[in-house]
Amino acid sequence: MQQITFASLSTARRGFSLLELLLVIFIISLVYFLGFEALGKNDESASSFLAPETLLSEIRNNKLFQGSGTLLCTDNCTQCYFRKDISSPFKSYEGKIALKGTEAYALNRDQSLEKIEYGRYKDQKICLLMHFYTNGSSTKLVLKSDKGFFLLPSYLGTTQHFTSLEEAQNAWIGASSELSRRGDFY
Repeated sequence: MQQITFASLSTARRGFSLLELLLVIFIISLVYFLGFEALGKNDESASSFLAPETLLSEIRNNKLFQGSGTLLCTDNCTQCYFRKDISSPFKSYEGKIALKGTEAYALNRDQSLEKIEYGRYKDQKICLLMHFYTNGSSTKLVLKSDKGFFLLPSYLGTTQHFTSLEEAQNAWIGASSELSRRGDFY
């Protein structure tokens, strides 16, 4: 009678069967799709809200935006509306809004930032009004929030963060001066 030893069993089986390999691949794929995809969705939703630092990109990526439009916020910037053109009615913005207490500033004739008083909409005081144009430009503003001051460029560029209104004003004036000097040829 032939004796089977442990050494002879381990040499007889050298690898996994095709079925075992497919099962391992299936389990790893399932863990990936259930675990990591859900994690990725949470990251997207965490960053997809209207805030001073994300306002430009969020509006341009919103389903309501179709190349141009107007954003209007009321009720201490807790309720926002959007319309695609001047003849369209404002529709309620459905995304998350993190603009509470935001104030808008623009440069006046004296080259200083001045708080903008817009008026009222639906008997609520308007705290923010921005226009987005088909050429990619938008209303240039400085937004003041509890996180600081944010300069929203009118065309191209990214939102800049500042700790004081004076810094934002100097950046606005500096960018305007730089743009006006680009026409110099001599």
